[in-house]
Amino acid sequence: MELLVGLDIGTTALKIALFDPTGKLLAVSTQEYSLLTPKTNYVEEKPEIYWNAFLSGVDDLKRKYSIGKKDKIAMAISAQGETLFCLDQNGKPLRNAIVWMDNRAEDEAKELREAFGDAACYRITGQVSFEPCWPASKILWIRKNEPEIFEKTHKFLLIEDYFIYRLTGKFVTEPSLVCSSTYWDIIRRQYWQEMLDFIGIKEEQLASVMDSGRIVGKILPDAAREIGLGEDVTICTGALDQAAGAIGAGNIREGMFSETIGAALAVCVPVSKPVFDPAGKMPLFCFPIEDMYMIHTFTNGGMTLRWFRDKFCAIEKTAEEMQIGDAYDMISSQAVTVPAGCDGLVMLPHLSGSLAPDTNAKAKGVWFGFTLQHTRAHFMRAIMESLGYILKRNIDSLHDMGIEVKEIRSLGGGAKSAVWNQIKADINQITLETVKSKEAAALGAAILAGKAVGLFDSVETAVNSMVEVKDRTLPDREKREVYEKGYAMYQKLFQDLAECFEETA
Repeated sequence: MELLVGLDIGTTALKIALFDPTGKLLAVSTQEYSLLTPKTNYVEEKPEIYWNAFLSGVDDLKRKYSIGKKDKIAMAISAQGETLFCLDQNGKPLRNAIVWMDNRAEDEAKELREAFGDAACYRITGQVSFEPCWPASKILWIRKNEPEIFEKTHKFLLIEDYFIYRLTGKFVTEPSLVCSSTYWDIIRRQYWQEMLDFIGIKEEQLASVMDSGRIVGKILPDAAREIGLGEDVTICTGALDQAAGAIGAGNIREGMFSETIGAALAVCVPVSKPVFDPAGKMPLFCFPIEDMYMIHTFTNGGMTLRWFRDKFCAIEKTAEEMQIGDAYDMISSQAVTVPAGCDGLVMLPHLSGSLAPDTNAKAKGVWFGFTLQHTRAHFMRAIMESLGYILKRNIDSLHDMGIEVKEIRSLGGGAKSAVWNQIKADINQITLETVKSKEAAALGAAILAGKAVGLFDSVETAVNSMVEVKDRTLPDREKREVYEKGYAMYQKLFQDLAECFEETA
């Protein structure tokens, strides 16, 4: 039997999903892991944590669905961006992976900004400015602060590249993932040599670039044995997680818009040609469909709600551990009891800096306006509303570029919450749709794998037959005024606190 596997490697969890060629979900497994934060602005993960989560996920998948040794499997990866790996000559990691959220390389980002200028950064890479989280900044930080690691590094890889290497022995990446490295020329679709020279690496130290939805090769026999699968497994290039999610949500045509609230809040808007924001705020990426691009931004999202769950919701977490219910569902049921606007409570959810369209690596989380009347449920809802405000900031920026958003496709963990979907629809006064597949990013990766091995003649054909809308949330017109006030306060707080962020960095 022909099977499709979508591997979604997220910030705090790995999901592996098994589909048949019609898009039917046969089984799915989720493996969570915790990040390492040894210092302020440092966010790391042990490479083996990711790999072991993958192994556990495959084991769990096989318990849920019988996968035969002779089954033909095509696999592709939906990957978090910017997480950097350093491998030695033997392909072994030399240090922990530096996760995309890591902002240690502030001085290096400033150095790149002074050397090249943010205008050149945007024009060449599609990223609006040099930031600490981009791999170019991280590599320069390693060169300065860990010279022994830098000298021993044979390959600098992103997380999809690392998994492809572990599975096939080949060093391969794809355009949608490498865009935010700031050493990739988005228009010429080649590595930016001046940047490589400046940070002190050679192109041979990076993975070769292959379009999304292409065959990389068969799984290595040793990898197949370790994982417990047959050897008829074809590994294919996937996509940046948000781009894969856009495909899995059916967002593949110009004029559509998808948003994801997982560890990050991300938006994707496919466009048929490169579109640069005159205001210089909205990043441009390659889309995993040939000759298409996407306007794509992200910032901390579900990570903020997860942080609140872990720090302040012991009762809900205990109930979930006792299989009484889902902790996030319990949070949503409390948030819905609070009126729109949270009785004046507004949050800035920037627990690890802020990215486009309001880029500030030094931004912090803020609660403003709470009084004796506010309860824990107010704080829960304020987190949800804050992400709705960020979503509106993106939509407003798209409007300024001449791109009108008429429909929102919502996916990720946040899309499971009816109250959160209503909040987003009300803040933006736009209809919001969710799709039937709960694993949109994994489905998007599986579609790319199916296209690579010839099960589908195009991504569009696969999407038309495999993606179906589940629910539509209409905006409540009566909520417009209260959310306009909340949104205005959100913007004012972010602007007025810029100096405070600088002082507390």
